[in-house]
This record gives sequence, C-alpha cells and structure tokens, in this order.
Amino acid sequence: MAGNLVEVRNLVKEFPVKGGLLQRQIGKVEAVADVDLDIRHGETIGLVGESGCGKTTLGRMLVRLLEPTSGTIRFDGQDVTHIHGKDLRPFRRRVQIIFQDPYGSLDPRGQVGDTIAEGLKLHGVSDKDERHQRVVEMLELVGLKEAHVGRYPHEFSGGQRQRIGIARALILKPDLVVADEPVSALDVSVQAQVLN
Repeated sequence: MAGNLVEVRNLVKEFPVKGGLLQRQIGKVEAVADVDLDIRHGETIGLVGESGCGKTTLGRMLVRLLEPTSGTIRFDGQDVTHIHGKDLRPFRRRVQIIFQDPYGSLDPRGQVGDTIAEGLKLHGVSDKDERHQRVVEMLELVGLKEAHVGRYPHEFSGGQRQRIGIARALILKPDLVVADEPVSALDVSVQAQVLN
C-alpha cells in the first residue's frame, strides 16, 4: 500500500457504560466499529454520517487524542497506534486537528498570537521574532490581521475564532489535518468565508 499517508485497519473504540452506586462498568458502547480507511498523500476526504455515528471519535483517534480499543493506525508507514509521551512529538508536528467548537479549543486566558505560536515553540522555533512573523503570516492567510495577535478569544466572533483554530492547526505545515465539522456552528455566510 505504498503511497498512503494514513492506513487504518480494523479500528474499534469502545466506551464503558457505568452504573450503580459504585459506578462499576455495566456495559460498553461501541463508538467506532471495525473501520478500515486509507488516505493518500495530498488527498482530501470527507466522512459523512448521522450525528453520533463516530466521525469525531475516529478523527480524535487518527490524531491520537483517543486511544483505540483495538485495530491499527499507520502514519507514513509507521505504526502510531500505541505511541505515547515524547514518542508522539514528531507525529504531532505532522498531524493537526481543527476542532468543531472554536471557543472551547482556545485558552480564554491566552492571547491568540501565543496560542497560534505554541506549536512552533514546542517544536523548536526558539526565535521569538520568527515565531511572531509566522503567526502574522498565518493570521493574514486566514483573513485576520496583525492587530489581532494581542487579543483574547472572547473578543472575536465565532467565525474569527474558527479562523484562529485553523491558523493554529496550519502553522506547523502538517501533512494531515483532521477538521471536525469546522463550520457546523457558523452561519452560512461565515461558512463560505472559513472554507475558502
């Protein structure tokens, strides 16, 4: 299967159902059931399904925010299914996620410039001026301005916050971006702007 950036085989995610006075596990819910998926380099795919069918759970497993119950995830030929801690760092640089709720994914106490630059800092861009310049370039790419760098998330509209989330995901120039319904919470006029 040469040429695939992502290869998913037999991926399953089960969540425990707890009940009773002691909150013991009384069952399980299968959120993702035996999924196989290939994504080639440069390919764009979309997952379509009913609410609650496991799209978000699958996306979170692909970026390793959730641990699969079983199955394998290979990224660029490497099995990343069970990597943890520092071993995840190179993977995280190449794989990013745009969350469905832009406000919930942004630190309300952090200036947006710092939030967007955080990935650069974590991945070795130590020069503050270079980080600032790349943040400004990314903000402009998503339709915002340099003046927005020092502002806080609550000062932005929903569409602007989603653009900030997109800028944060793209600043590391990842090979894979998982976008979890990035425009579902926005009105139709803003959806087109964000998608462009």
